[in-house]
Amino acid sequence: MLLQQPYRPVCLYGLIAAMKTVEGGASDGQAKRGRVEADACAVPYARPDSPRRRLATLVLAGSVVVAFLAAANATSPLYQRYEAAWHASPLIGTIAFASYAVAVLVGLLWLSRLPTVFGRRRVLFTAICGQIIALSLFAIAGSFSLIVVGRIVQGLASGAAFGALSAMMIEADAERGTIASAASPGAGSGAGALLSGLVVQFLPGPTHTVYLILTAVLAAQALIVLRIVPEDSRRPASPNVPRPRVAAPAPARAVFFAAAPVVFAVWGLSGFYAALSPAVYTTLSGSGAVWPTALPLFILVGSGSLSTVVLRRVAGPALTVTGAVSTLVGLGVTVAAVELGSIGLYLAASAVAGVGFGTGFQGPIRSLVPLATDDERPALLSAVFIVAYGGLGITAVVAGALVSAGASLAAVTVELAIALAVLTSIALCTMLRAGR
Repeated sequence: MLLQQPYRPVCLYGLIAAMKTVEGGASDGQAKRGRVEADACAVPYARPDSPRRRLATLVLAGSVVVAFLAAANATSPLYQRYEAAWHASPLIGTIAFASYAVAVLVGLLWLSRLPTVFGRRRVLFTAICGQIIALSLFAIAGSFSLIVVGRIVQGLASGAAFGALSAMMIEADAERGTIASAASPGAGSGAGALLSGLVVQFLPGPTHTVYLILTAVLAAQALIVLRIVPEDSRRPASPNVPRPRVAAPAPARAVFFAAAPVVFAVWGLSGFYAALSPAVYTTLSGSGAVWPTALPLFILVGSGSLSTVVLRRVAGPALTVTGAVSTLVGLGVTVAAVELGSIGLYLAASAVAGVGFGTGFQGPIRSLVPLATDDERPALLSAVFIVAYGGLGITAVVAGALVSAGASLAAVTVELAIALAVLTSIALCTMLRAGR
């Protein structure tokens, strides 16, 4: 049995060098409760000392995660407009999208330790400023060059801050904080895409207004960070750049290789939705309206976050199987929707696939973490996130390349769905065989 006790949800994007203590090895009447603590931010920290301040810290950290992911997905409904205005191919748009995934991974691997050197307040304030700079680049962009640069800045800022934000939420309130750290990324991703679609459809300055709105929100959050987040103790800066470890320890290796295809597939599905789903929606609906094109991504990440919270007490192996089955069903309904030209089926597929996305990532995390020691977990989680962001970026770029080469969007969608379904089926059979 890999994990018998209930396990708390893990932030979908943060905590790469995290989870120092996962299962409480409590005895003599001590409560057996898992705890997630960001190792990257495990510095002496002045925790909130009153219920009101703890609540304010929880709300602030959660809202910053939502704002970061909203900013990251605000460009999704605009890629078609950019491609038409700048005479660019879909491949360029998907490369711009994938650059964010690569930058986040780099930030998680190399920059997540910055709070131990400079303190949380400085790092969070700087990361928010980085997001504002990225949005400014989007607002003045006249080609995809600035979009790519802005996406890279966004990714690095997010990777540096997500661990600290997750740790703040959990330290402020262990129960609500773990739920918030799981739900806030999906809420931000969906809200950003939907907000962008509504702004583009109904407000003037479609390629500027959404960025100005998000900039105002982030600027307010930066000021609140300076007011609420205390100065924390800092360690002397090391002259050597920390080198991330990527490895699956022997006890976790079989589970890692069995679950890796599921992780790749569900994140690949999310990458396709963020990069090309607006174009699929437009093709299926035959409508020129912009804001509904954000609905598939909104439904996908929303149902993913909701399933993570609702099923937070389900054991890792069962959750992984749930994710694989939900992904297969979602992919099957996607193929049916494209073949029948049904927008209703496509939205239904988004909801089912979203359950697969949420549980298909949470399940492997919950299964793997107990199989590694405290020292081994950061390296193991690094390996998991490399697989995840590899699926996110590779799937989007391959789909964009095929469309740019002349393949129809419908054909690419079906072929991609079949490929991800085959990958998920192999992983599901392997897991079920191992379970028996």
